Amino acid sequence: MNETSPYIGFEEYSEHVPTSIPLAVQQATGRFVSGRAARVAELPQWEELRQIGSDIRQHTIENMDGYLTHLEAAVLSAGGHVHWAESGEDARQIVLQIAKENKVKSVVKSKSMATEEIHLNRALEAAGIESLETDLGEYIIQLAGTGPSHIIVPAVHLTKEEIAVLFSKHLGIDAPNDPIELARIARETLREKFLSAEMGISGGNFLIAETGTLVMVTNEGNGRMCTTMPDIHVAVVGIDKVIPDWDSLTVFLKLLARSATGQKLSTYTQFITGPRHAEGEGGPKEFHLVLLDNGRSKILKDPVGRDVLKCIRCGACANVCPVYKNVGGFAYGSFISGPIGAILSPQMLGTQAARELPFASTLCGACADVCPVKIPIPTILRHLRRRVSQGDEFSKPTLSTSIRVTASLASFALAQNWLYRFGTRVLPTFMSIFKRGNWISNAPYPLSRWTKARPLPSFTASFRNWWKKEKDSTK
Repeated sequence: MNETSPYIGFEEYSEHVPTSIPLAVQQATGRFVSGRAARVAELPQWEELRQIGSDIRQHTIENMDGYLTHLEAAVLSAGGHVHWAESGEDARQIVLQIAKENKVKSVVKSKSMATEEIHLNRALEAAGIESLETDLGEYIIQLAGTGPSHIIVPAVHLTKEEIAVLFSKHLGIDAPNDPIELARIARETLREKFLSAEMGISGGNFLIAETGTLVMVTNEGNGRMCTTMPDIHVAVVGIDKVIPDWDSLTVFLKLLARSATGQKLSTYTQFITGPRHAEGEGGPKEFHLVLLDNGRSKILKDPVGRDVLKCIRCGACANVCPVYKNVGGFAYGSFISGPIGAILSPQMLGTQAARELPFASTLCGACADVCPVKIPIPTILRHLRRRVSQGDEFSKPTLSTSIRVTASLASFALAQNWLYRFGTRVLPTFMSIFKRGNWISNAPYPLSRWTKARPLPSFTASFRNWWKKEKDSTK
């Protein structure tokens, strides 16, 4: 597997991506936005909570080594096992080794962006282990053969009609277009798998350093089934998910559900502290926590970019993003989409692999306005755009020398008033050579990068000249 690939094998699944993406996404995100607004309006101290949440996350990422050490000791004390995974490959091998040692043949998985990040399903299947997603949205996209298109709602891009077609094709039934009936079919199909699987795999919303507790927030209850019914529970969680204590958790639970789905609290909030300690108790015999780095330590070294690690994965930024709502999640080509993906993937995968993502934004700032932990997403986007174009101590520039020189000259020209005025007089005459009607269809380089894909309106007189003529005509 190629660690630098943003989405392994995505091209082969492109034929499955539906044409209804913009409409389905806009309808769903619209509901999330209105639901969030209603819940926030009920909480007068919302902005204060945002600031407290931001401060806690900032404190945690600045002291992450200490909290992770405390977390490890607490998990071990509770009878669990802790594994450190520097890369996605390390994490995959750790999970596969646990499965091999326990002769695991089938796995049930709860929704987890961390396992999407490391492409765990493919690794399990390549090892001959059946891996089944049990979150309804993840189950649907597993049938479709694609990755998630939204952090919270993986199948947000699909309509109920398209889901019915998927069920009919892959389950050998005549599935109706009724969401309740589709959920019933999935529930009946998955129940048998919960009972027979030897291993359950989950992610985690938070890790409480104080007690070594894994916190999972879901709305379907499948997370509880995955983590209590099989004898072995493996949780793959990013090191950035650690928080100091239970008091911190009370803040984030109020922020997360309201921002993600417009709920006061998610239906299921699960706390897991180690395996079961006696026969007859609920829970697995073994609990394994895989702490995933996979580039996070590198991100921590950047005083600007590291704010991305404050994210609590609510998806609110995607719900208000005009770019995301018009192109959908697959256009980001990564395991995490939307504005948060546009600032995480280039830092995790490197700007060589994801250099376009920092430019997938209008910089309108709506994402920063709704972020429950006040991540300055537009600031980080500009920071990464500079990295892509000019390079810094973390990465070399990825733009060609000719483009960087042209941009520097344009910047200089726009900053000089006399040169700008001269250009507004000369440019319309020069560009008339390439004019076809009222459009420029074949401009010289570097504008040809634009006009190869779309026509450019012809240059006319500058606004200043136009305004002067307008003023004179009204006298």
